[in-house]
Amino acid sequence: MNYLIKIEEKKLNIKRVIITAVFFLAFISFIFFIIKKNITYNSISKSDANIENSTEESNNIAYEVKDNSENNEEPQNQEPLIVDIESNNNYNFTPLNSDELSRFDGIYKKSDPKRIFLTFDDGPTTQVTPFILDLLKQENIKASFFVLGSRVEANPDLVKREYDEGHFIANHGYSHKYSSIYSSNEAVFNEYNKTNDLIKNAIGNPDYNSLVFRFPGGSIGGPYDTLKKGAKQKLREQGIASVDWNALTGDAEGIKTKEALFERFCNTLNGQSSVVLLMHDAADKILTYEILPDIISYCRSNGYEFKSMYDIILRQ
Repeated sequence: MNYLIKIEEKKLNIKRVIITAVFFLAFISFIFFIIKKNITYNSISKSDANIENSTEESNNIAYEVKDNSENNEEPQNQEPLIVDIESNNNYNFTPLNSDELSRFDGIYKKSDPKRIFLTFDDGPTTQVTPFILDLLKQENIKASFFVLGSRVEANPDLVKREYDEGHFIANHGYSHKYSSIYSSNEAVFNEYNKTNDLIKNAIGNPDYNSLVFRFPGGSIGGPYDTLKKGAKQKLREQGIASVDWNALTGDAEGIKTKEALFERFCNTLNGQSSVVLLMHDAADKILTYEILPDIISYCRSNGYEFKSMYDIILRQ
């Protein structure tokens, strides 16, 4: 009898050990999950820590939607664009002349055929940019990347890839901190130059000049409106154009679903025939990549041709 009792006790002890081990493993798994989640969150948070007032950029759409009345239509006798953008052979990187600057002034004017410029701000980042580049390559589309100097510094290989694959590398300043970049006209120009030098180093071309600048938050409106106007004129005097947008997906507005992003895109597109579409490739903008195939498909089915800033500069 004592022998049987000992066997039962032994079995019970084994069960206790197994149950304890299961609970212990479950507890360890839970702790690992929490740590992993925090690491992921922190990596995104740190990556975007230098982005200030990002939602203001999207809210600026009201300032940038241009009048599509007939008197905005481009002259019908303009020569067509003939561009070799794959190798960037026709881009001489010299300051823009008055004719080239005037083309940027008319970037929102009516166009026939219809055209759309896909633009991406706040990158490059390893979390989003490579996926966007893969898709653009697959679709044979050239876009314009308004890069942040701080992220060019962190990811020069991605900037090099953008350039090598024929995309236009434009300038979005270094910090995206409004309090810094808009402290003076000189500060705007200094951030442009700092980013421009980093782009040169990243792509291995000391003669490169981005020559197209996008003001963080847009060039019109907000508390720094007066300063932006002065800085915009100073950039122009140096042969540097500034470009805003007249449509967006709202990916900087905290929108959480692809459906809502697409709806925002359609509402702001609003039948315009020459469209500069604002999007972002920051670390937390994976939805931008996920909605991009739908945007491309919609634009093609509605007769839009995809253009980059090269197409504005390189008119022959």
